[in-house]
Amino acid sequence: MTSAVPTAIPTAIPRDEPAGRPITMFGPDFPFAYDDYLAHPAGLGSVPAHRHGTEVAVIGGGLSGIVTAYELMKLGLRPVVHEIAEIGGRLRTVRFPGCPDDVVAEMGAMRFPPASTALFHYIGKVGLETTPFPNPLAPETPSTVVDLKGESHYARTPADLPAVFADVAAAWDRTLEEHASFAEMQTAIRDRDAKTIKRLWNELVPKLDNQTFYGFLCDSPAFASFRHREIFGQVGFGTGGWDTDFPNSILEILRVVYTGADDEHRSITGGSQQLPLRLWEHAPSDIVFWPEGTSLASLHEGGPRPGVTRLHRTAPNNITVTDASGHIRTYPAAVFTAQSWMLLSKIECDEALFPIDHWTAIERTHYMESSKVFVPVDRPFWLDPDPATGRDTMSMTLTDRMPRGTYLLGSAPDRPAVICLSYTWADDSLKWLPLSVTERVEVMLQSLREIYPGVDVRRHIIGDPVTVSWEAEPHFMGAFKANLPGHYRYQHRLFTHFVQDELAERHRGLFLAGDDVSWTAGWAEGAVQTALNAVWGVLHHFGGETHPVNPGPGDSFGDIAPITLPD
Repeated sequence: MTSAVPTAIPTAIPRDEPAGRPITMFGPDFPFAYDDYLAHPAGLGSVPAHRHGTEVAVIGGGLSGIVTAYELMKLGLRPVVHEIAEIGGRLRTVRFPGCPDDVVAEMGAMRFPPASTALFHYIGKVGLETTPFPNPLAPETPSTVVDLKGESHYARTPADLPAVFADVAAAWDRTLEEHASFAEMQTAIRDRDAKTIKRLWNELVPKLDNQTFYGFLCDSPAFASFRHREIFGQVGFGTGGWDTDFPNSILEILRVVYTGADDEHRSITGGSQQLPLRLWEHAPSDIVFWPEGTSLASLHEGGPRPGVTRLHRTAPNNITVTDASGHIRTYPAAVFTAQSWMLLSKIECDEALFPIDHWTAIERTHYMESSKVFVPVDRPFWLDPDPATGRDTMSMTLTDRMPRGTYLLGSAPDRPAVICLSYTWADDSLKWLPLSVTERVEVMLQSLREIYPGVDVRRHIIGDPVTVSWEAEPHFMGAFKANLPGHYRYQHRLFTHFVQDELAERHRGLFLAGDDVSWTAGWAEGAVQTALNAVWGVLHHFGGETHPVNPGPGDSFGDIAPITLPD
């Protein structure tokens, strides 16, 4: 969900991709090439024939759950998906009545970096198309307005902004290079040089685990100026202001910039929720045990099973699930992909499900708030030239006012389009929480009138607004995980849980997946990667194995495991 883009502030560090392999979000904690693993003709492995048809509970029908279920089905197992609401999770697309199918509001994930190579494997598999997302100052974005302290700056390229913005960008580049070996790490990731990646990262983790993003900036001579830090927080190096991330661990930020997650975002034409929905219907050709034409939909007549209300262990180490209809079913293995706090509040759980230190890690997970508001409009009127200035009537807008970020979605003339009036995180999101959708829209329109005095946005609105505050969603309670300083050890426990050989036998057979279990939470790529980890875990738990020429994440674990910090 969180995502950054071609820099809102120009950058001095070359980001052009050299000849060779693209950068990918597979490091630096666990530099496993998930895209290669998926693409290999040997497949993800096999389970013993006597396990074919064995039921495995998959709890949660978001992207991670659907990918998990899809790959388990291909192995010849029978995934049983439990979903409390609708397939998609935080890939939630809302359509507007009377508008074309591609005029949508993306309430959750809406932009995806090409570095998400495992994610794009599935996007390609189901035949979805993508287009560039109109981020601030991206090449495909017609124009950007940066509005700070009542002063607006219009720009088509970074060079159009005042010099102070370039100074701030240079300060960020210098900080990354001098304090985080940025260029060397990006080269190692491009080259898939796990040895170098681990050397660099394993030196940084002990030094930076206790450091906030803001503290990291303050420790850099390049950011000695408070004004530079303030502008950086308000405008950011990607999607916009990053001051809402200032309290979080700097390790979270480094994972984003190292892996190119802040670059060249794309949106899924027609909405991101299509991906899990199409995977649900997709009948793979390379399937074991099941007859040709089998899909998750065909294995779930009538749709997914109801959401889970109780989880407990039953002898000999099975997982017993009670769903919202009162139905009770016992499974020899299960994968939990829903938001982890559900295990603390919405689902009655047996403490024997996990070791106590894993429960602590779940409890200490820190989630960011996030809000969005969208309105459908009659056409992309923002592309009309202002008769006095020749500028676009309205631009993608970054501001220190309440909306923070306003995105203009659509470019086809005389055809409906969408405005994301506001996309905010953390404290900025909480400011909207008590307001109804109508009140939110009124505040946003007032802010936009201050920035664009001659523009009447209201007269272009053709339908009801839609909004979301993820912290108020009862099955999510937050938008995405963002580790605080000192949380590395907790994240380590959750991510590595899929390798269970060293766990007591009574704690095996239940696997965690989902983007908040990954090292890159808030990104759909993390949902996919942890799903593949869990698939390997189930395969291994059932006595299966991967092909020798295509080892899985658990097979490679001993060589590239995340560094363990002492307690």
